[in-house]
Amino acid sequence: MKKIIFFLIIGAMLSWAIYDFTMTGTDSANQPNDVASSAASGESADTGLAVGKTAPDFTLETLSSEQARLSDFRGKPVFVNFWATWCPPCRAEMPDMQKLYDNEDLEILAVNLTDTEKSEDGVAKFVEEMGLTFPVLMDPKGDISSAYNVKAYPTSYMIDAEGKISYIAYGAMNYNTMVQEYEKMK
Repeated sequence: MKKIIFFLIIGAMLSWAIYDFTMTGTDSANQPNDVASSAASGESADTGLAVGKTAPDFTLETLSSEQARLSDFRGKPVFVNFWATWCPPCRAEMPDMQKLYDNEDLEILAVNLTDTEKSEDGVAKFVEEMGLTFPVLMDPKGDISSAYNVKAYPTSYMIDAEGKISYIAYGAMNYNTMVQEYEKMK
């Protein structure tokens, strides 16, 4: 009986993975929000999600209801991190992100996967409890995380001062890796 249940679970997981892979492509014509309109807004043809490409621009509101636009940080390295409060690896890397923000000359934009959260109040409470001082951006419809093809949590993009992606991490990073990748951007 236990073997049957085990194989049913494995079969369901495999079916979901195949469905997710085939049904959630990255067709740029269907990408939402500012990222979809990046070519029309004057972004260069080298915009994309690969290392060496210019990171697609986006605008989101912070927890304090201010507008934050990625392109406003050109001239300075930026660490864009997609995360959620319910995600254990996301929670684990937050203290290292705060340490990086405190010790290095770079900007961190922590994009919360707000559409997966129970409430925005819970996000604010989490940020306060963790003592996070870097900007936390809210993605209430999941448009930006979809446009950035976020499938693993957390996902991080290290973007150099010219706006080019220099490193992509699918999963949590520790402080040493963050510093190592930051140093490569200098």
